[in-house]
Amino acid sequence: MIEKNYQPADIEGRMSLIWEDSRAFSAGRPDRRDARPFTIVIPPPNVTGSLHMGHALNNTLQDILCRFERMRGRDVLWQPGTDHAGIATQMVVERQLMERQQPGRREMGRAKFLERVWQWKAESGGVIVNQLKRLGASCDWSRERFTMDEGLSRAVVKVFVELHREGLIYKDKRLVNWDPKLLTAISDLEVQQVEVKGSLWYLRYPLAGITFNPEDPMSYIVVATTRPETMLGDGAVAVHPDDERYSHLVGKHVILPLVGRRIPIVADEYSDPEKGSGAVKVTPAHDFNDFEVGRRHSLPQISVLDQEARINLVGNEDYLHGLPEGSMQLAEELHGLDRFAARKQIVARLEDFGFLDRIEPNVHMVPHGDRSGVIIEPYLTDQWYVDAKTLAQPAIAAVRSGATTFVPKNWEKTYFEWMENIQPWCISRQLWWGHQIPAWYGPDGKVFVAETEEEAVGNALGYYVEQEVITPEQGREMALDRNKRAGFITRDEDVLDTWFSSALWPFSTLGWPDETPEVKRYYPTDVLVTGWDIIFFWVARMMMMGLHFMKEAPFSTVYIHRLVRDEKGAKMSKSKGNVIDPLGVIDDYGADALRFALARGAAHSHDIKLSPQLVETNRNFATKLWNACRFAEMNDCVVPAGFDPTKARDTLNRWIAHETARATREVTEAIEAYRFNDAANAIYRFVWNVYCDWYLELAKPVLMGEEGVAKTETRAMVAWARDEILKLLHPFMPFITEELWGVTSKRDGLLALAPWSRKPSLTPEQLAMMSTATINDPLMPPVLLAFDAAEFTDTSAEAEIGWVVDLVTAIRSVRAEMNIAPATLTPLVLAGASDETRERVPRWSDVIRRMARLADISFADRPPEGAVQLLVRGEVAALPLKGVIDLSAEKARLDKELAKAEADIKRVDAKLSNEKFVANAPEEIVEEEKEKREAAEARKARILEALERLKNAA
Repeated sequence: MIEKNYQPADIEGRMSLIWEDSRAFSAGRPDRRDARPFTIVIPPPNVTGSLHMGHALNNTLQDILCRFERMRGRDVLWQPGTDHAGIATQMVVERQLMERQQPGRREMGRAKFLERVWQWKAESGGVIVNQLKRLGASCDWSRERFTMDEGLSRAVVKVFVELHREGLIYKDKRLVNWDPKLLTAISDLEVQQVEVKGSLWYLRYPLAGITFNPEDPMSYIVVATTRPETMLGDGAVAVHPDDERYSHLVGKHVILPLVGRRIPIVADEYSDPEKGSGAVKVTPAHDFNDFEVGRRHSLPQISVLDQEARINLVGNEDYLHGLPEGSMQLAEELHGLDRFAARKQIVARLEDFGFLDRIEPNVHMVPHGDRSGVIIEPYLTDQWYVDAKTLAQPAIAAVRSGATTFVPKNWEKTYFEWMENIQPWCISRQLWWGHQIPAWYGPDGKVFVAETEEEAVGNALGYYVEQEVITPEQGREMALDRNKRAGFITRDEDVLDTWFSSALWPFSTLGWPDETPEVKRYYPTDVLVTGWDIIFFWVARMMMMGLHFMKEAPFSTVYIHRLVRDEKGAKMSKSKGNVIDPLGVIDDYGADALRFALARGAAHSHDIKLSPQLVETNRNFATKLWNACRFAEMNDCVVPAGFDPTKARDTLNRWIAHETARATREVTEAIEAYRFNDAANAIYRFVWNVYCDWYLELAKPVLMGEEGVAKTETRAMVAWARDEILKLLHPFMPFITEELWGVTSKRDGLLALAPWSRKPSLTPEQLAMMSTATINDPLMPPVLLAFDAAEFTDTSAEAEIGWVVDLVTAIRSVRAEMNIAPATLTPLVLAGASDETRERVPRWSDVIRRMARLADISFADRPPEGAVQLLVRGEVAALPLKGVIDLSAEKARLDKELAKAEADIKRVDAKLSNEKFVANAPEEIVEEEKEKREAAEARKARILEALERLKNAA
């Protein structure tokens, strides 16, 4: 018995337990032993994370694919797991220690601190997993992995060692994104560009060999900079080679203000003649672009800041080298100052000595750490790197050859742009939580990389015995006693970038480097579902690692989804206060409503605009389905054993079979093409418009009539179509469909494992099986036994019932356009009707009159005067409205509405043609204006159509 009211909270928790207890989502089920595998790996959320709307979208789309393929008979593995999230997790635990007034990380020591992190993970690390279950994610939770599991850690070490052995991992001194608060290098993804109202300082750099005079422009060159404090480390001044203003100065030198160092003027295309003065200072150790300019011109790399972004000059050999006598006073006065305090002092000194030309306000983007919130410093330091350029080549080739394709395909251009301009990948982080780098150092700094400490120590001691640094006896003692080798051989304290372990996710989660049955069966995976922002950070790196170690691309398809924004199109952020909490939405409207709202908006071409009201609309859809199933139950609608919908005799019933087949094809083909919005909207239209509004409405007279063959058939067809709806809708709204599947009929098995209504393409082996197996063969995959609902067609039934639907819809539309009151019944004249139409009218006249609010239906050779004419399936239907409405007043009203629509279009066009508005207005405002224009154009088209009808009626 179906409960009277649909209450998601009463259903969803119970359904989750049923799925879990039945192991419905387990990969490798006995009944799928011979089925083709279908594999998706979940983008592992941070173990510190909580479900946000991006997670909700991403996992909804993955779940749609997994449930769809599971119902199509595939052996589905949706591999779940979480990421150890180095910085985020370490910060959470450190903050917890501080709040509890307990010793900090460094007071505790590394071993004790890591114990504390593992303790936190055990207590609090599973929050997001339970939240994903609330969303309905049908992962094989028995296979949940963690990027620091023992097995995954072993894979990480093996990859590092092998890449190092091949020369693809190495140590180098380069610029990194340095967080001076967290004291670690961070990835580009952890850097947020923030618009800042700053200044542009124009500085006078004296030309060497000429007496500097602030009043004489010939004695200096003006450079523009946003960072005067780093000028202490300048290695050159750069001008564009085509800039005629400075061509005579290229090759000459300037004297660095305040410092006195002599530095060259170089020609480099990096300098923009249109920006600032056209001349820029080059500070290779403090700017990524300057670093490359410095390499091109062999400039010194002079770092003038320490790890905490304080001025570091005293004892700094790079800074002191070539420094003129008498320059140490400046170094001593500035040494140890914070970078921004030093900026003020340096600018003041430049002004005092006449080196400051002018200051202009300047709005520019400044990098900030997303965790610490402080300004990130390009910092020159020794780090471990991966030779990404070499590894990228097979990954580029795989996409070019079509071995891996992006959906939508335009994202391949983004992928190629990143991959073809790839830089060395910095993989070391100055943290404690993470995979510690398997590298050990001898007393002379020599590096020994190995999979185990024993192997590294053995190699190191053997080397130093051979070099006669230690005796064989000392080597044996050190090998046996850790204390005796302490200080002689030390391990690298850094850990690996979190993205390094994530890059191995598609195969490390399956047991690699062991040759497990799971690796053989489920690698490569079928599709990766992810956001565009991590194409480079994660997708590209999985491609590189998968091809290098597994010799196959990790997935054949990469589906890139768009962002979820607020209802106005603005990006969600805590600072704006427009973040929609998916868990709160689930509490209010249910997981199914949220999932369906996201799926219906998941188009290839634009972001999703979401609001609680939109989710409520989809909860109303669920209620509509619930009530339709209750209606079927109250009318004793069940599917008899052996029922064949293709044998239905009644035209209405054959029509719903035809429409069900069409909906099945549309939904199936749309999911196969990753057009989730098209699939969801197709099933929405079918359920709401076709099944509920038309079929059930047209079937009511039969269901409420006398018992007989027609009623028996209609009951069966109502129930059959309902069951097909539950199947089609299940990947999108799993909780309500599973509940209704269980209570509407007595049947064995879960909907989650029921066969899809349209058979997939069969393999030769499956075709052979079908030719020899019987219907009761236990080895026959259930999908092969399913009725293929998508193959049925009945054009005759569609022509008849479709005509009724189109006619009533057209009349209702005109009545609404012309404000005809519901109580007013109008006549209908069918002009020049065909024989088929004349035959249909007697069968459907009562229904048409009732649903279209008609007084009567008649036939004529031509439309009467003063009638509004409708074209329905090529034939004219006329509504005589003279005396019913004032045609001239209605025309005046429509003319007024038309003028308003055209004014709205003109106003929006004026905004969108204003380049300044388009350039400066927030993206969501511009998008909103475009949508206003589309709505006004649609309104205008409807009004013109209505005016044309009135014109014909005059």
